[in-house]
Amino acid sequence: MHAVKNLSGYKVVIGDENGPILASEKDVNDWLSAAWDAEAGMIAIPVSRLSDEFFRLSTRIAGGIIQKFVNYRCRLAIIGDISRWVADSDALRDFVYEANKGREVWFLPNEEALAERLQQTSQN
Repeated sequence: MHAVKNLSGYKVVIGDENGPILASEKDVNDWLSAAWDAEAGMIAIPVSRLSDEFFRLSTRIAGGIIQKFVNYRCRLAIIGDISRWVADSDALRDFVYEANKGREVWFLPNEEALAERLQQTSQN
């Protein structure tokens, strides 16, 4: 279901490409448990583990899921190509842009970009 990696000095739970879809707030508990067990401060979820509805902001699924991670002080990275959803939604594009300016939630193309971002964070 996941691996624990040290990226740029941070322990990160990285989800496998295949596995159950993170479809609701209740599904977040499994990810949080994995992070607590590994003493990791960040979770990286592949795009393949998210439903199309996650990327439709009007469903409020993304907001509920992300809020739960934030409430439990666990940083979140969504890893993979989200261009097809961003192309269809100005609201999602703006949301991703704003999220990537912060420190809690990032949308990144791959694990290497996550390692680079964590490296930049540790330098600031």
